[in-house]
Amino acid sequence: MPSEPKILAFDTSAAHCAAAVLCGDEIRANRLEEMARGQADRLMDLLEEVLSEAGISWQDLDAIGVGIGPGNFTGIRISVAAARGLALGLNIPAVGVDGFDARAADGILAAVPAPRDQVYINAGAPRLTTRQEAEDIARGAGQTLHIEASPKDIATQIAQHTRARFHDDPAAPAPLYIKPADAAPSRDVPPALIDG
Repeated sequence: MPSEPKILAFDTSAAHCAAAVLCGDEIRANRLEEMARGQADRLMDLLEEVLSEAGISWQDLDAIGVGIGPGNFTGIRISVAAARGLALGLNIPAVGVDGFDARAADGILAAVPAPRDQVYINAGAPRLTTRQEAEDIARGAGQTLHIEASPKDIATQIAQHTRARFHDDPAAPAPLYIKPADAAPSRDVPPALIDG
């Protein structure tokens, strides 16, 4: 294991594209760009930019860290697929870090916003709940509920968790979906195929 591991971490699980480079204990680059759409188009360019800012190349990396959710289904798939592909291509491990770990702090119950005034929390197990119930759970645990979609240091936190875990031969990152997708399959009858 290198004495100063170089880790690239990123996240697109909410309305943002975030990336950071950690070298040893030093964050050499950290970016968070707010965006409602376009993470798939922006991610690879952003990763190139933070690597350049940090003064390292893809071949210098020891591990990839990625936010696995909960959050936006499409955004989670973008990051997880990118991390798995990069790890395979670079022959380095990829570590999935959930949004609760990436937002954790003493005295708070970290929550990720969800549609319809709900939040994702991890109080024993990850789940979707109402904001009011989450506030009650936090109060009962002597904590403050902290709901944040795009913390400015989310990629930094993912990188730090990755540094602590990557040498343990982690499984490939997988999306953390707490609820089923809101989208439903089309009810249109497919056209008949004609052999001919």
